[in-house]
Amino acid sequence: MTAPSLQVQFDPSIARFGTARSQKRLEDDRLLVGKGLYSDDRVLPRQAWLVVLRSPHAHAEIRSIDLEDARKASGVIAAWTMADLRADGVKHIPYPPLFKRADGSPMASPLRTPLAEDKVYYVGHPVAAIVAETRQQAQDAADLVSPEYQDLPCVVDARKAIEPGAPQIWPAASGNVAAETRYGDAAATAAAFASAAHVVQIELHNHRLNSMALEPRCSIGLHEGGRTTLYTQNQTPTGARDLLGATLGGKTQDYRVINGDIGGGFGMKTGLTPEDALVCYAAKKLGRPVKWRGERSEEFLAAHMARDQHYRGELALDRDGMILALRVQSLGNIGAVPVGSSAIIPLAMVAKVQTSVYRVPVVDYHVRAVLTNTMATGAYRGAGRPEGNYLMERLMEKAARQTGIDRVELRRRNLLRPADLPYRTHVGEVYDTGDFARMLDKVLALADWKGFEGRKKRSEQNGKLRGRGVSVYLEWTGALPTETVDIEVGADGTVTVFSGTQAMGQGLETTYTQLVTEVLGFSPEKVVIVQGDTDRANGVGSVGSRSAFVGGSAVAAAGRKVIVESKKLAADALEAAPSDIEYRGGRFHIAGTDRSIALGELAARQPSRMVRVSATETPSTPSWPNGAQVCEVEIDPDTGAVEVMSLASCDDIGRIINHMIVEGQIHGGVAQGLGQALYEQVVYDEQSGQLLTGSLMDYAAPRADQMPRLRGEFDESIPSQTNLLGVKGCGELGTIGSVPAVVHAVLDALHERGVLHLEMPLTAEKVWRALRGA
Repeated sequence: MTAPSLQVQFDPSIARFGTARSQKRLEDDRLLVGKGLYSDDRVLPRQAWLVVLRSPHAHAEIRSIDLEDARKASGVIAAWTMADLRADGVKHIPYPPLFKRADGSPMASPLRTPLAEDKVYYVGHPVAAIVAETRQQAQDAADLVSPEYQDLPCVVDARKAIEPGAPQIWPAASGNVAAETRYGDAAATAAAFASAAHVVQIELHNHRLNSMALEPRCSIGLHEGGRTTLYTQNQTPTGARDLLGATLGGKTQDYRVINGDIGGGFGMKTGLTPEDALVCYAAKKLGRPVKWRGERSEEFLAAHMARDQHYRGELALDRDGMILALRVQSLGNIGAVPVGSSAIIPLAMVAKVQTSVYRVPVVDYHVRAVLTNTMATGAYRGAGRPEGNYLMERLMEKAARQTGIDRVELRRRNLLRPADLPYRTHVGEVYDTGDFARMLDKVLALADWKGFEGRKKRSEQNGKLRGRGVSVYLEWTGALPTETVDIEVGADGTVTVFSGTQAMGQGLETTYTQLVTEVLGFSPEKVVIVQGDTDRANGVGSVGSRSAFVGGSAVAAAGRKVIVESKKLAADALEAAPSDIEYRGGRFHIAGTDRSIALGELAARQPSRMVRVSATETPSTPSWPNGAQVCEVEIDPDTGAVEVMSLASCDDIGRIINHMIVEGQIHGGVAQGLGQALYEQVVYDEQSGQLLTGSLMDYAAPRADQMPRLRGEFDESIPSQTNLLGVKGCGELGTIGSVPAVVHAVLDALHERGVLHLEMPLTAEKVWRALRGA
């Protein structure tokens, strides 16, 4: 494979990040004392409430919906079905037309209208909207609605959905396949398998999860002055604004999206939801603000879910354990009514990291996005990268068992070397930098890999099984890699940064402030960060660990541009040549003299009483964070209970802007990965399509007391070459690595009892049954 050329954008002069790297989070002082403004904190004058009536059926024809009793109920202002919305020109919420079916026709699925039309396709599908003076009145009125349904057969499992005779969800999606993709060289892969000394096969399910953001979704629509404003909690506010125009009609400038603080997003709070569209429609129709807030039970039913991908993977190796080829067939369950990110995750995102950090000469991937009578799946921390890495690591672990080669040695033999980079993958992506073997060696030392046998003996003395697991992993960050940032310096010396990225708990206010202080030399209290208001700042938003990688680079570029463009103004003000002007500490100086002028003073001299610049940054390629983790577990053989005893990680995320924030991101990612590996699972009843895990009594989210002792290290010696700051993104890396590390540790502990494979989550009951069955 020809080595690709690489456009280097990293600027070491910017990426110094000195003492500010220990800066505590600036937003915490406000949030921890209850001064945050979350969506449900906002109350507007004359605010009405909207409640959504949802389908109790997984698949049914809507024969009729009688709203008369609801409309007559106390306090009710209006009640609508999709027919009412259609009469006012409301359309469906579009998704990106990126993929095709096998016959070349466009991706096919039911339209995502704000309310169901003619049919319902999953339990929780919005059917009618009721607006009343109070929330309780709207809920009471919803109980009076009398829909008549004709129940239809349903299917909730992607494997069963593609079987002959399965219930068909959408006429244009024959076999319930919405779209599919193929990558690689099938013939070359088949030849490699034919010559292989070892062939390893595995079938696994990367099961369905709930995003479980701490703050449920909440939206308020306001229509005044001929414009509609959506107050919400959205990671991609500019995209939500554009989708409002596409759905409700009108021009982009007719809409404004404003965020407050966001209590977790994880990819679920992106795009536009039916409830967002409904409150905006209602506000314009009724001429008053209208608010909707999801109950936790609604979030389980109707906020998009995650993962749910079935894999059959095959790995071909030679006699020395060197990989020859990889073949993958996968089914991505995207639900019945896809959201914007549903199809791209199984059809494109997984393939970006499928070979991970290993040299794989040839590949053959066949991926199908499958419709089922469930809520849509979509972006959730990692979005395809955890699934791809998990499959590859499970294959490597099984290959080590099957060939008799030590699991660490087998990985090390197949790792890409620094000399191999830049490296072009089979799907056209380019890895710019990395030393994957060093990450592995460092985490083995950190975890005291060689001392495991002593710890295992102590566990055995206590009647416990002990196992250890290792994972080596790769992340892809930088989705839609362009971002524009404006910086405005006011006459009072305040620096205001306008960015289209979006804070949702990851500390962007602190990170961006650090970058401004680094570049412009201002104190943090003089810096103001503006995000989440489409009248003031626009951009792609915060998804795919792109905020520092793309948005942070744009902040630094805008800061440099302030200096460059103000230098001429300073020269005029100081009556000196521009070549004699130097900038340091927030002031322009004439070299060799004591004459200077502050940037704020310079702004005050301008007709607008400010200096404002705009800068756009587009990293030349995505970044590739990577790392390795080691996990140790103890298992009580009498109960099957798994306790994670320790987890160590070593990560290469390029240059670090703020250590505390990065550590928090890794820890949070590990918690969500541990949750998937051991506890969390969305379950639908196969016969009725009813959601069986519709509350926190049924869905086991991980708790703080279940988290292990975490030991983490970072290697900053290999900055990314494709962005100004040399950063690589870190928000999803902990999740990607922890899932296989934890699973491998559990299976290692169970191996001596004859248990060779288990599907996640590895609950106490599942482990107990496996031990009894073995």
